[in-house]
Amino acid sequence: MARPTEDAASESWLAAARRMGLEPERLAHVRRVLDREVERGLIPGASLLIGRRGERIHYATGCSVATEREKLPATRETLYDCASLTKVVVTLPLILMLVDCGELSLQDPAARYIPELGDRDAITIKHLLTHTAGFPPFVDLHTPGFSREEIIAHIGRLPLEYEPGTAYVYSDLGYILLGEVIARLYGCPLDEAARRHLFAPLGMKDSGFCPDPALRPRIAATEYIPAEGVHRWGRVHDDNALALGGVSGHAGLFATADDLGRYAEMWLNEGRANGLSVLSPAALRLATVSHTAHLRPANRGLGWVLKGDRWDASGDLMSPNAYGHTGFTGTSLWIDPATGVYVGLLTNRVHFGRDRSVAGLRAAVHNIVAASVSKA
Repeated sequence: MARPTEDAASESWLAAARRMGLEPERLAHVRRVLDREVERGLIPGASLLIGRRGERIHYATGCSVATEREKLPATRETLYDCASLTKVVVTLPLILMLVDCGELSLQDPAARYIPELGDRDAITIKHLLTHTAGFPPFVDLHTPGFSREEIIAHIGRLPLEYEPGTAYVYSDLGYILLGEVIARLYGCPLDEAARRHLFAPLGMKDSGFCPDPALRPRIAATEYIPAEGVHRWGRVHDDNALALGGVSGHAGLFATADDLGRYAEMWLNEGRANGLSVLSPAALRLATVSHTAHLRPANRGLGWVLKGDRWDASGDLMSPNAYGHTGFTGTSLWIDPATGVYVGLLTNRVHFGRDRSVAGLRAAVHNIVAASVSKA
């Protein structure tokens, strides 16, 4: 059963949409589409947040947990395993903060901070951010039973598949290394650096890694793991992140749609939030222009997916300046600076099996939202 939630008790969805300069009749289609996909069994449920002009509309539908034993509703407070959204919501901004304060440069050899890379000075921080470092798309880091130190050392010894900067291959490995760069330069674990320098300033009170077991009823369960005999629930879905203790630069973030909205608003507000300058406007501009134009059809900013990239999930109607990212578990965040709209769509699509694709659903939701923009 769907449960719309207003931003203020006295305001309806329609009134909120009008204040945001969105056509409520068009926007209402988004609820129909989400409800339909829940009824079809594509997803167990969803938590959707649409923001503009500092205001938000939220819609939750279906379940966060839908097993034979338990059924729990998806709500505004539901925490989702954000998977690869971790790359752009945690790792990217923390690296940009280090650039802002002069602690590193994007052109620095990554080996300066990760000696485990040996003499591979051709790999830069920028290569790690743009998936152009030469690493393979995937390596099993969990089956061998490596420690965190052994995982970093193992990545450092891997043979490269291409010369850095000459190709684009989406890989988690660069972001695992970036998470380690962050920990070493901030002098504390990645999760603590995120809490201090990102989540607290932005008011992302529900975001974090390795959620407390007491929060389990609020967490959307991900995939059924045959070897474990249960759905993975409250533990990170990504096995390599799990091998890293649930804290990694490529995956591990748990967050609500509201918290992702706070993060998106910072990007739309030139890096400012709650009266603080979290990131410089210069850093935001650099992150949202293409750094892979010479490697078409790849079209990547620093971390962000840009229009036209093979992983572009923005749909047809968002502007050419739109940027975003997806997560394997069924999550996404998309921002369109031309209209000031952002869309956070959180699902646990792997709950019913990882063969379920939400690519069409994401595109439909983004098209509906973009079509509803009626005022600049």
